[in-house]
Amino acid sequence: MVELLRTNDAVLLSFAEAILGEAGFDPFVSDTNMSILDGSIAAIPRRLLVPSEQAEAARATLDAALAEAERAAAAAAPDDDEA
Repeated sequence: MVELLRTNDAVLLSFAEAILGEAGFDPFVSDTNMSILDGSIAAIPRRLLVPSEQAEAARATLDAALAEAERAAAAAAPDDDEA
């Protein structure tokens, strides 16, 4: 298994897991129980893993999806000049 993402951001983790799952990869979220045991103080980040043979393609898919999400967020943001 290869780690693609390590984060305390539940929304980012859910987004990445959904993107990879829909693209046909086999993502696995690790350390979920440890994160819960720490009392949700974000001391232990969760990790998104994929099988080694899927790592390169999964990373490219995730990078492309994150870049597209950033472009969409930037396009939806109000323009400072219009205020």
